[in-house]
Amino acid sequence: MSTTTLITGANKGLGLETARQLLAAGHTVYIGARSQAKAEQAAQELGSNARPLVIDITDDASVKAAAQQVGTESGALDVLVNNAGIADPSDDDGPTGSDMLTVLDTNVVGIVRMMHAFVPLLQAGKGVVVNVGSGLGSFGRTTDLSRMEGQFAAPAYNASKAAVSMLTVQYAKIYPNMRINVVDPGFTATDFNGNTGIQTVAEGAEAIVRAAQIDTDGPTSTFTDRDGNIPW
Repeated sequence: MSTTTLITGANKGLGLETARQLLAAGHTVYIGARSQAKAEQAAQELGSNARPLVIDITDDASVKAAAQQVGTESGALDVLVNNAGIADPSDDDGPTGSDMLTVLDTNVVGIVRMMHAFVPLLQAGKGVVVNVGSGLGSFGRTTDLSRMEGQFAAPAYNASKAAVSMLTVQYAKIYPNMRINVVDPGFTATDFNGNTGIQTVAEGAEAIVRAAQIDTDGPTSTFTDRDGNIPW
């Protein structure tokens, strides 16, 4: 029986590559994107067992409608990959209050919306959740000046990804029968960073794909990258 998976922000970059690898592993994958055209284009590119799904994680009604569609079509959801996110605005003076609210609304509250709408379907399935975090949200790494993560500041993005890690830990406590983990894909060349990353998207997707394939007796409340556990 096929594993049913939903990936937000799956029409490009890490989301698209994660979908490609999970489809190859036998999953049926909902390709979440903010527009029907983007979702359909990505699903057509990926081929059979890729299903387009319109979802805007900043909009309660959109998330609710997407959950209703998945429920009607599949009855349950085995794996949710919360991948969609945005970066800091380009401003040397740091983010404004409005900028911070925008980043947090997408990167943090977006996950809250997804969990609120999809937990019933996840509990009817395998109950695996993968939150795409970042080493830039790791206190251990951003305070280590010998690492790339310690070399520059991105207040809104980094704070949002630290919050994603805390959300992961809290949801793992609330839903002990689910498997809820956060992963750092690493510095991957995508549109997100102007393709300046040092990893390929295939390499960046490794940690996400591994966490999406754990079983119901697998780990929960962990923070990992492609090489293993990393500091909070």
